[in-house]
Amino acid sequence: MSDKAMLTIGLDSYEVPVIKGTLGPDVLDVRKLYADSDRFTFDPGFTSTASCESKITYIDGDAGVLLHRGYPIEQLADKSSFLEVCYLLLNGELPKADEFAKFEKNITYHTMLHAQFDSFFQGFRRDAHPMAIMTGAVGALSAFYADSINVDDAREREISAHRLIAKMPTIAARAFKYHMGQPFVSPRNNLSYSENFLRMCFAVPAEDWVPNPVLTKAMDRIFILHADHEQNASTSTVRLAGSSGAHPFACIAAGIACLWGPSHGGANQEALEMLEEIGSVENIPAYVQGVKDRKYKLMGFGHRVYKNFDPRAKVMQQTCHEVLDEIGHGDDPLLKIAMELERIALSDPYFIDRKLYPNIDFYSGITLRAMGFPSTMFTVLFALARTVGWISQWKEMFEDPQRKIGRPRQLYTGPTQRDYVGIDKRG
Repeated sequence: MSDKAMLTIGLDSYEVPVIKGTLGPDVLDVRKLYADSDRFTFDPGFTSTASCESKITYIDGDAGVLLHRGYPIEQLADKSSFLEVCYLLLNGELPKADEFAKFEKNITYHTMLHAQFDSFFQGFRRDAHPMAIMTGAVGALSAFYADSINVDDAREREISAHRLIAKMPTIAARAFKYHMGQPFVSPRNNLSYSENFLRMCFAVPAEDWVPNPVLTKAMDRIFILHADHEQNASTSTVRLAGSSGAHPFACIAAGIACLWGPSHGGANQEALEMLEEIGSVENIPAYVQGVKDRKYKLMGFGHRVYKNFDPRAKVMQQTCHEVLDEIGHGDDPLLKIAMELERIALSDPYFIDRKLYPNIDFYSGITLRAMGFPSTMFTVLFALARTVGWISQWKEMFEDPQRKIGRPRQLYTGPTQRDYVGIDKRG
């Protein structure tokens, strides 16, 4: 039985149910408020609104906590694999050995794309941004795999989910290769998920890709850290698109388009560009003063949800050092700038008072650049990893008996009704 809250407007009072979750703040259920009071709630950016009920991901921004199905992100990044996290997000529990073997084989044998799909890439200009290619290519999957777009069929929903997780690395690698002017590399069934992706990106006809356990682990960890993040802008976009009954290929394409925004998926690229703009450690004090004077923005610090240290940033920081040490860039000047900037930000009252702690984007850009990816690919890698979160959220929404088509309301502040005047009589 839920608690009740009383909302008083003038002389009228309205009873509002209070719903409790397993973790996090209680929720005021305002679904009947409009019918009862003829009033809407107003919450631009949905900063105080729970748009759905979910069992997938929990974030405590004040404590710096991120849980996937109850498991801390630090434990998953340290002990698990990306495909195991995919299974967890999709199914709610970590798999048993036989369940994981079946799931891993299913994903591995879905990594190939339809032969005609490769010609689809030729329609893009060679200088097309990889995210432009990704948005179009993922949406086009429904034209090639129409046997899994019946959203009312649970088996087809599962097939489409597996296909998206499996084929996204192949599409992302092809977007990269097309952007670089290099021939496509097909997946190999004897390689792991992350090994396959790295090989499809960096193998060339003259020289095959040589596996590197450190880089493979780093890639897998980066995927885990980006797998899901509750009801962010792109996930909310996927859910809103799916609420109309749209098939998952269309919904994931919508999520990719939303992720392309610099305030969402492009943040790590902006953080890297900031470090490049600073140029050297000697220039940091002047840049920091410019931030205080509001001349510059401090990219890669602070977060809409996390008001403490981003738990993913700690793992990403470790990964960054491991990658740079492995490939001989331990003295990378950008890393030195990042370390000094981090030190200042964590000790300067200006940043502490504003809770501008380093987030995952602060370190991921440096790491990805060191691994050989240009900044234009950063958001593509984000989309690849986040696909499992999107499809898990989409799947959960379709299994919710309370699902309704999304239809936000508005506070109208335009003109009141007026009569049309002919053009010859307008003053």
